[in-house]
Amino acid sequence: MEYSYTIIDSDATSNLQLQHYLEDYGDFVCNSEARNGEDGLNAILKYTPDIVFINLNDKAFEYFHMVTELYQYVKNIPILIGISRSKEYAYNAIKNNFFDYWLMPYNEFDIRKTLLRLKKQLPKEDVSQTICLKSYKDYQYLDTNEILYLRADNNATDFVMKDGSTISAFKTLKTFENQLPANFIRVHQSYILNTKYVSGINYGKSICFLKVRKTQLPFTKTYKENIEGLKKILSKNTISRSN
Repeated sequence: MEYSYTIIDSDATSNLQLQHYLEDYGDFVCNSEARNGEDGLNAILKYTPDIVFINLNDKAFEYFHMVTELYQYVKNIPILIGISRSKEYAYNAIKNNFFDYWLMPYNEFDIRKTLLRLKKQLPKEDVSQTICLKSYKDYQYLDTNEILYLRADNNATDFVMKDGSTISAFKTLKTFENQLPANFIRVHQSYILNTKYVSGINYGKSICFLKVRKTQLPFTKTYKENIEGLKKILSKNTISRSN
């Protein structure tokens, strides 16, 4: 099971370095990035990551204020890991319930120890989830792992299943958007897809390819951020070769 994370860092170089280190662990996926406290708070509320890495250099107290504000909006605070060039902000990080505090430059051994401790204390189980479709006195329970994608149909929504069947619900696509697990993303005004079944992205034609029945779904610029997140998921375990 994957752990999603957000990086809040005004320094693009250290941001990329951190992502590079985390790629080695396979089950950590970046779902958003931010460069300041306001954008960081928005990213956390929008993408609900499991972990938030915060580069405290230069904007430490802005970020500590962001963490304090976060408690007003969410019940379960993500795991917070502070990063800094010095120990200057370590005490404040502890007071704000940070899980760990890393000194720069990044130390591969420190990163490994923290992530292994994190996984040991907070194991994730790949459990099946269900979604209930209610119509009058009729209740249908769908295994979300079996859903290929959702398609808007006026004020109804079609659930297209892996086995080829289609189940309709008389609610809008927007209704289901926040009820689905994190592996479902919206890529178009009319489509939400299950990222587990995505096999490729064609930016030129604005199309996502699915593994089942050679399905192709369009995406739009409106959901570019989601597509970039999907690209990172697909790239996570990919072996690249340059010619």
